[in-house]
Amino acid sequence: MRSISTRLAVWYASAATLTLACLFVVGYQLLETYLVHGLDLLNTAEFEQIRAHLGPDYRTLSSKVIDERIRETTEFSSVLFYIEIDNPGTGTVFTSRNLHSVNIPDVPGQHRYNAEVPQIGELRVAEFVLSPFDITIATPRSPLHKVMEGYVEVCAALLAGMLGVSVVIGFGLSRLALRPVRLIRETANRIRSDNLSERIPVSQVRDEVSELALLLNQMFDRLESSFNQIRRFTAEASHELKTPLTVVRFQAEKLLVSGELTPTNEESVQMQLEELARVNQIIEEMLFLSRAEAQAISLQFSSIDPEPFVKSFALDARVLAEHGGRRFEVSHEGAGQVSFDDSRIRRVLLNLLANALAVSPAGGVVTLRSVLSESEWRVSIEDQGPGLPVDQHERIFERFVRINPRDAEGTGSGLGLAICRSIIGLHQGRIYAQNGPEGLGMAVIFAIPVSKSEAAEDPAIELSVRKL
Repeated sequence: MRSISTRLAVWYASAATLTLACLFVVGYQLLETYLVHGLDLLNTAEFEQIRAHLGPDYRTLSSKVIDERIRETTEFSSVLFYIEIDNPGTGTVFTSRNLHSVNIPDVPGQHRYNAEVPQIGELRVAEFVLSPFDITIATPRSPLHKVMEGYVEVCAALLAGMLGVSVVIGFGLSRLALRPVRLIRETANRIRSDNLSERIPVSQVRDEVSELALLLNQMFDRLESSFNQIRRFTAEASHELKTPLTVVRFQAEKLLVSGELTPTNEESVQMQLEELARVNQIIEEMLFLSRAEAQAISLQFSSIDPEPFVKSFALDARVLAEHGGRRFEVSHEGAGQVSFDDSRIRRVLLNLLANALAVSPAGGVVTLRSVLSESEWRVSIEDQGPGLPVDQHERIFERFVRINPRDAEGTGSGLGLAICRSIIGLHQGRIYAQNGPEGLGMAVIFAIPVSKSEAAEDPAIELSVRKL
């Protein structure tokens, strides 16, 4: 049971049912005691009736006279009472016919007790002294047992009903009690690096949940301040570095133009210019990522048919692939319109293509597959490189991660896939990596959702494959 609501409901139902069961057990004991006391009262009432029938001269009565005086009344009550009169000096002087000549057992020292009589069953026995006679009156306990069995059945049904009702009530109460916690979870889930200004609502009631919400809000305040400082530093540092780099590049180019450098120095300056270009590219990429995280990049959305867009990109992709000694293939399925920023998506495709060409072997094939459905536009770029372990598929989208450098010197910045994820995220899409078919190479896939209005414009999506 991973859900706290479920655990609370089960705990509540268990506690309520167990409490009710304990009350039923106590009630069972009290009811049984009360019913036994009722049997004793019945026996006492029967004794009073017998004494009244014996009369005030009972001490002088013979067995025959006693039988004449009480036989009729004992016969009337034979269904309920078993009667035996003993004289310690002469023995038994009277027994009711329903005893069938069987004596009621005697328990020395007790006047109220239970006894088991053969052919009759369990009796509640009461002994009364009416000197010189001992009068024993017993009544069956079977009605008491039936009442107690009915009590147990009713209690069992009530416990089953209590368990079901308490589970429902407990689940409802737990959902109500945990509503502030769910609100905290939902709000905290919305607070990300691009949305650090939102805060968890704090209840006016000062309890543990409101204190937790206050503590989390304070933590988010610190996180927002730290993120803002990092973003500001990244943006300012990137901006401030561009000016000295531009000056250094200008001076290096000036030296090359002057023609006063030796071949060795000219080669060194040329290398410096290449490194300056690389550093400038990294700065631009860092600045882009910083702006993307701050939601400071505006996209130029337009409704575009992906097929001609992919066909146009394929022209440049083939040239880049042939220049590197690789082949490029492309396919598209479906027809319709998708809203996206074509320049940004083109940048994503170029980054993914460059990575795929870098890891593919000479003569290898890089494949772009485009599929447009009613819900999304899905694009994958597959290479024939060595691939990556599954646990590295998510890590390659982190900044400055270069698992497979483009060359021995590792000229890649490690920001390309991070930029791709930012751009796709601005399009409300997703991007991920997976192993290629039959475990060969790797495929990087991004998907951009198709709005309902765009899908309505093209209700029939063609699924014929078009080789461009």
